[in-house]
Amino acid sequence: MAGDKSTRAAWEPWLVFADESGQNLRPPKGRTWAPRGRTPVLPVSYGDRGRVSIAALICIKPGERVRLIYRTITYHQRKGERKGFAAADFAALLQAAHAQLGGPISLVWDSMPEHVSTRMWQWIAGHADWLLGYRLPAYAPDINPVEAIWSSLRAALLNFAVRGIDELTVLIKHRLKRMQYQPELLTGFISKAGLTIPEPL
Repeated sequence: MAGDKSTRAAWEPWLVFADESGQNLRPPKGRTWAPRGRTPVLPVSYGDRGRVSIAALICIKPGERVRLIYRTITYHQRKGERKGFAAADFAALLQAAHAQLGGPISLVWDSMPEHVSTRMWQWIAGHADWLLGYRLPAYAPDINPVEAIWSSLRAALLNFAVRGIDELTVLIKHRLKRMQYQPELLTGFISKAGLTIPEPL
């Protein structure tokens, strides 16, 4: 059994990079075309000052296509509403990823307070049968391939015009879902971070 390559490959963990970002109703700025002397005007809604928080995972395993798994939280500025991801939200995301990937996970992420909180690391330690956690070096976003997701998402949202925070949430989910079906794009994000996917065992 120990020498069977297919069995060993089945137990190889997924390398999962994680990161968090967000977007409010002020759209990213970008260049566009317009008739000479007629500056484009983009209407922006300021009546709804909510925020969409996004947590994303890029999941890598030799012999498997690269996966993108994400979750969003929409903040409407209502009383008692979460502004972003807490330890319980990350735990739910990781459990969903474990179920979807069907194997153990080696998690790599930065040192945001929510990521390194005692509650989060106690939860990770309690699931050591399928989850190990690792911290990226400080000030090293360039080696996390998820950062490229945010750059691509900003480019996809250039000069958007939406009427409220819920409409923005729908737009962000649409853009991220499109990325999920572009494994070559996700592989490019990995290469941009200076990483390579090894050959399967």
